[in-house]
Amino acid sequence: MVNDDVVRGLRITPQQLRDIAEREGRELLRRESAYRGERPPTDITGKTVIVVDDGLATGASMFAAVQALRDAQPAQIVIAVPAAPESTCREFAGLVDDVVCATMPTPFLAVGESFWDFRQVTDEEVRRLLATPTAGPSLRRPAASTAADVLRRVAIDAPGGVPTHEVLAELVGDARIVLIGESSHGTHEFYQARAAMTQWLIEEKGFGAVAAEADWPDAYRVNRYVRGLGEDTNADEALSGFERFPAWMWRNTVVRDFVEWLRTRNQRYESGALRQAGFYGLDLYSLHRSIQEVISYLDKVDPRAAARARARYACFDHACADDGQAYGFAAAFGAGPSCEREAVEQLVDVQRNALAYARQDGLLAEDELFYAQQNAQTVRDAEVYYRAMFSGRVTSWNLRDQHMAQTLGSLLTHLDRHLDAPPARIVVWAHNSHVGDARATEVWADGQLTLGQIVRERYGDESRSIGFSTYTGTVTAASEWGGIAQRKAVRPALHGSVEELFHQTADSFLVSARLSRDAEAPLDVVRLGRAIGVVYLPATERQSHYLHVRPADQFDAMIHIDQTRALEPLEVTSRWIAGENPETYPTGL
Repeated sequence: MVNDDVVRGLRITPQQLRDIAEREGRELLRRESAYRGERPPTDITGKTVIVVDDGLATGASMFAAVQALRDAQPAQIVIAVPAAPESTCREFAGLVDDVVCATMPTPFLAVGESFWDFRQVTDEEVRRLLATPTAGPSLRRPAASTAADVLRRVAIDAPGGVPTHEVLAELVGDARIVLIGESSHGTHEFYQARAAMTQWLIEEKGFGAVAAEADWPDAYRVNRYVRGLGEDTNADEALSGFERFPAWMWRNTVVRDFVEWLRTRNQRYESGALRQAGFYGLDLYSLHRSIQEVISYLDKVDPRAAARARARYACFDHACADDGQAYGFAAAFGAGPSCEREAVEQLVDVQRNALAYARQDGLLAEDELFYAQQNAQTVRDAEVYYRAMFSGRVTSWNLRDQHMAQTLGSLLTHLDRHLDAPPARIVVWAHNSHVGDARATEVWADGQLTLGQIVRERYGDESRSIGFSTYTGTVTAASEWGGIAQRKAVRPALHGSVEELFHQTADSFLVSARLSRDAEAPLDVVRLGRAIGVVYLPATERQSHYLHVRPADQFDAMIHIDQTRALEPLEVTSRWIAGENPETYPTGL
């Protein structure tokens, strides 16, 4: 089979084509002899033939296989591959009886990108597999240790999800960045355990900041409060900047208590001093809020620059003042102007004048300049993000996590600005889906990145990641984006999931291949992993909340709490108090 387009595009001569065909023909004969030996070809007349390949790119070899099989008159031809471009899958769907494409990565770069292990299969392995009977008498063997048996031996007790200080110290080591996750945005125990570990890391290990999956300006209001600055008189007021859905992620009892603790702890040190620990946001949903903060800062330090900022940011005025998606939709589909140039120009303007602004005295002035710079960066990144929302999920997701990584890096540099201080150390609070390494999950095949992956690539052994999981309980979540916070029942984890394995292991524990080599084997198996965000849809549990993961490489450690309860929002509604009706409501049967 010859692809004429490829031949013309590469300017392959007839002689070169003959040489290639002769060489490949010899290789086909060699493989046929090596693999089949003296066995005759299998008679497939009238039978269903399933053709499995490691993946399709152009599909040239599969076209040749289908053509050869048709000559043998099978009843049906089915193609099954783990990865292929959508266009190739659609093309084969019109040529054979059925096509199974497990994943269709976008963009499709190469078949090997969809595999965790893409080593070549040797001739000997092929011969051994072909010689292995697919059916035969069962052999009675002694029962082997299950994965749960192995994990029970290496699991480390973690009451309430909090390991001992000795275990935490060994796990963290000298890492400068510790990412602590959550498998839902609304579980009390995850938040409580994360806060307890963070308190110890701040007090005993010199961590100087919490960087949360929160909007930059809203979190910075909390930062001012915990440092004894600003006008807020209590943590509830300091958290009132979190107004957009889902407010309960940060306006809840656990975060409120942590913020009060951090302020009390910081009062031992002079206001603005290096030993004080801060609270920062990594996210980019604050397009219009960040615009306001950039202008507000420039009004104080450079009125002429503030006027330039107002003129540039006026480009965004055609969109709803609280809705970045409205801007993105209009810009993406030509219903409104793109403000990309204006956002970039304003970021450059702030950065160009940073030295002059920084000449003001005191750490506070440096912090406020950094705050303004990051707001300008957030406007620029949010503008790109909201336009990308309408071009593909992977693109917008990657832009968001790349922004988080950039903000984290800038924060680390900012906190490192004093050479006489020890290197800055930061705790990150975010969902497992951001904290974990994408390369150990199925989303990697689609080209998706995560904050945890980027941090590992940039900081290596100076970073650690900890994931959380639960088997069942309740969770605070909505039934739709923008919906009311509800206390919803969490279904028992699915069969074949990480959560089911941990449920069979123990009640509340930490497990880590980094701390115990014996933990690696059971954690290196691909299983389903649950992820509940701010929306929980039990009716479509498998499709909406599970993905394939390999925990050994996804996190440095995982903490499992078998039964958990819903996070309590500061604004408790009657719907949250009532919880969900049982599945047998209203009959009670």
